[in-house]
Amino acid sequence: MIQILSTRTLLKDQKEALVNANFNVVEVDFIKTQSNPFKLNEINENLIFTSQNAVQSFLLDPKAEALKSKNVFCVGLKTKIMLSESGYNVVAYTGYAEDLAEIITLIYASESYTFFSGNLRRETLPKALKEAKIKFNEIQVYETTLTPQKIKTPVEAILFFSPSGIESYLKENKIKNETCFCIGTTTSSALEGITKNVIVATQPTIEDVIEEVIAEYR
Repeated sequence: MIQILSTRTLLKDQKEALVNANFNVVEVDFIKTQSNPFKLNEINENLIFTSQNAVQSFLLDPKAEALKSKNVFCVGLKTKIMLSESGYNVVAYTGYAEDLAEIITLIYASESYTFFSGNLRRETLPKALKEAKIKFNEIQVYETTLTPQKIKTPVEAILFFSPSGIESYLKENKIKNETCFCIGTTTSSALEGITKNVIVATQPTIEDVIEEVIAEYR
């Protein structure tokens, strides 16, 4: 039976898909996220979210309800679904921050934005907005901490879902000849110079990562 390591705890149906395909799954959370205290003041015309964690933290604030009249731009299909189901109007969503930055700078550059972020967010979006001289501010709503640990079980494949997950894994472990499955190109770029055994999911979702694993070993 093929042993694989997921660097985050999977949902029941996600894990079952792998178990039913005859994989033995080891799950370890290499990062931890928690909400930060924040204030919802000075909110611009549009809201930007690049992760589900940011949306979850944002929705904890009772004042979030009053911002449903604003348009939202986000990264990730699940982020979009979470926002839409909570009653927010998502104008545009993309798989990657680069693509969202392009849409905003090309089509919506005359508007202003409030970006809800985490402490380890990438520079991609803020940098693009600054360069295009677009008015925006940023509110940090959650924090990611690395929770590295040594993996003693030998595995054939590792599933990575974020650059910080890779950073955390490498603090206590080495990547030798395991195949690394990554949720997207932002994550896979964190493995440059470390390994060439990388497979990137066609769409940046956990389900697509799992499909790639099953297809690879079928």
